[in-house]
Amino acid sequence: MKYINTYERNVLIDDIPALILTPKNDAKLHPTVILYHGWGSSVEKQRFRGMILSNLGFQVIIPCSIHHGNRDSIDHTKVENAGKYFWKIIFQNIDESNKIIDYGIKELNVDSKNIGVCGNSMGGFTAAGVFTTNTDLKALVVFNGSCNWDISNEIFIKSLNMYDVEIPKELQDKLDKHNPMKNLQHIINRPILMLHGDSDTSVDVRAQIEFYGEIKKMYTDPSRLEFITYKNLNHYVTTNMMEEAAIWFDKYLS
Repeated sequence: MKYINTYERNVLIDDIPALILTPKNDAKLHPTVILYHGWGSSVEKQRFRGMILSNLGFQVIIPCSIHHGNRDSIDHTKVENAGKYFWKIIFQNIDESNKIIDYGIKELNVDSKNIGVCGNSMGGFTAAGVFTTNTDLKALVVFNGSCNWDISNEIFIKSLNMYDVEIPKELQDKLDKHNPMKNLQHIINRPILMLHGDSDTSVDVRAQIEFYGEIKKMYTDPSRLEFITYKNLNHYVTTNMMEEAAIWFDKYLS
């Protein structure tokens, strides 16, 4: 499928494969969205969503996570791999985010004052962590992810029947360092939109409900924080969700 209003190319950011979608306009600097894919997904599977945002005027960067694509891919259907690699991938994405941002500013005419981040599922966890860690980022959209990692991890352990697995101290330290719920001081009053199906069987919505209930009390401008749930929706990104995300970025990436 061709999109006449978007310039599309694949690049390597150091060793990170990424798809770049740039709107064909006269902008000298591009408001830009970094879009992270989920567990077992790929850059290519996010292309259509990226094209939607690009055709609305945003440059989109879709990086490939480790253990996906050509980056030492694993079998994502194995439960044990989820337990072993899920958080490792998220932390690697966070560590790599500055490389991506710096590359975008130097090579892609990214407007450094108007960068947003979003992602679905594991990509939503990643986007939340990247937003928390990089305080210059302007806006966040989380599809079916979590900003409350301790609760989500407890639910994962229960669902994967991993009660006998002790969380290593190194992992817990990283969870605490990047967990949005434990770093509210870095995100209060910054634009955050959360979109989640209320019947999600992959990423339980309860973590987001608790996060939203805690942080909304701290916002001096409630319009900069929004949490939308979708009745009877499982683990999917709908057209309505994409529309809400586009409206959010249009509002905050000026």
